[in-house]
Amino acid sequence: MIVAAWIAYCACRSLVRVVLSLSFPTPRETLAASGNMGNSCVCRDDSDTENSHQRTSRASRGQARQADHGTATAMAIDVRESRSGRPRDPVRPPRRGRGPHEPRRKKQNVDGLVLDTLAVIRTLVDNDQEPPYSMITLHEMAETDDGWLEVVQSLIRVIPLDDPLGPAVITLLLDECPLPTKDALQKLSDMLSLSATVAQQDALSPSKHRNTTAVLGCLAEKLAGPASIGLLNPGTLEYLLESMGSEAHPTVMLFALIALEKFSQTSENKLTVSASSISKRLAVLESWAEHAEYLKRQVGFCSQWSLDNLFLKEGRQFTYEKVNLTHINAMLNSNDVSEYLKISPSGLEARCDASSFESVRCTFCVDSGVWYYEVIVITSGVMQIGWATKDSKFLNHEGYGIGDDEYSCAYDGCRQLIWYNARSKPHSHPCWKEGDAVGFLLDLSKKQMIFYLNGQQLPPEKQVFSSATSGFFAAASFMSYQQCEFNFGAKPFRHPPSVKFSTFNDFASLLPSEKIILPRHRRLALLKQVSIRDNCCTLCCDIMADTELRPCGHGGICMDCALQLETCPLCRQDIQTRVRLIAHIS
Repeated sequence: MIVAAWIAYCACRSLVRVVLSLSFPTPRETLAASGNMGNSCVCRDDSDTENSHQRTSRASRGQARQADHGTATAMAIDVRESRSGRPRDPVRPPRRGRGPHEPRRKKQNVDGLVLDTLAVIRTLVDNDQEPPYSMITLHEMAETDDGWLEVVQSLIRVIPLDDPLGPAVITLLLDECPLPTKDALQKLSDMLSLSATVAQQDALSPSKHRNTTAVLGCLAEKLAGPASIGLLNPGTLEYLLESMGSEAHPTVMLFALIALEKFSQTSENKLTVSASSISKRLAVLESWAEHAEYLKRQVGFCSQWSLDNLFLKEGRQFTYEKVNLTHINAMLNSNDVSEYLKISPSGLEARCDASSFESVRCTFCVDSGVWYYEVIVITSGVMQIGWATKDSKFLNHEGYGIGDDEYSCAYDGCRQLIWYNARSKPHSHPCWKEGDAVGFLLDLSKKQMIFYLNGQQLPPEKQVFSSATSGFFAAASFMSYQQCEFNFGAKPFRHPPSVKFSTFNDFASLLPSEKIILPRHRRLALLKQVSIRDNCCTLCCDIMADTELRPCGHGGICMDCALQLETCPLCRQDIQTRVRLIAHIS
């Protein structure tokens, strides 16, 4: 793929995605309201889509992590300033395609290539680092149906059960591979020949069982319409439902549920899954949401989220209606979050099951003093957690998160890195694991941040204060299948620092209505009731559109929004002047 064309495509696509996602209903939410939640990706040689507004393939997402800030990539609808720079991804290196005179690489052992990719993926941290040879070779192999099937079978066969990045690498590699043809999907279905009986047999091999469900979930997210419906045949549905049985390994149950959730992004599949009485199974599993075993806790979290948002159970009270938030004064901000992050009704736990890099900030920010919060690690994969300001940008599909601009700094316990301005440096802590407590101290008087792992501190970080000195939020970004719990001071800390500090919960305040995190379908119902005035700004949907951008001449926005832009959201041309037009008053 030609690099320049690729970057231009990613920039245009990210613009539309981010602009729509942060103020209007997300594409998934809009389709959910109409009974259609599918992606827009279809098989190669299959032009039928279920809905022309469904999302394009995640295989076409930006793949470079770049520090160059020469060109703007996207603009946030909540009128954050546009960020200059090319896309970076938390683990995805820039792909170097085969040159015009470079011979195709020799076919190698596909299992070895998959394992090599898994081994090297956590070391890809430099902005100018070449993509691993193994990943390039696997991508080239997958250009043919037979090669694609080999890659999928290998992912199922060799990814180990206990590697925290295993499922994420399955998603990464399938995302990078070309879309499968109809014939390839049919061959895969025939080869797997899934059924309830096969699920019982696979239970003897939890790694293969988990990997099969993870592959199905990734393909469900990648495909849409007829392709997704065809893949969820009766045998596949039986397999996934049986994989959620009480005899299954908890990680198998987790990824079977995630796969069913992703299949249900297509409306016909959602009806099929809902008719299978899945809500009865989930009602049992949601009791694990507070389980002491962190793997079962993930199952409980996802079960509860699905019951609240997707597979509704008649007579069941929504979790937000019964959760006790009396003593919660600071939480994750459900109105300041990227598209697909799942936030618990308590507002203190978050999880990402999408293939994008999802981010969120706290509801409370600070300008002076010494502040501390803790995070309990539920999963031990890639998360970037730390501090961000109101100027930080969240571009989930381009991989921008906490620590990827000059206004934020983040701790990464999986890859053992500190992130600032899309640059990383190693730290001395061991890799974090489930149940670890990570502490975050912000001292605005000394202009320093200190990160702790189970009470052991690192040297202070100060570089972010060259760009920002106030308006700091607790914030985090999540790679696929990652989850953690935040403590802003509503309960005792595990490892409080020895210095005197304040907590968000002691100084913040929220109205009862501000604490409610509504399920998506209820939030959409409220959005439908909102009346938008004629000729209002297409960005904020609030103020009258009265401004024209020069020299391109595009309009339809208000002056408040225009002042936050550096490039036109329609044509990407640099803005030289903003002209307020005189409205005709009748």
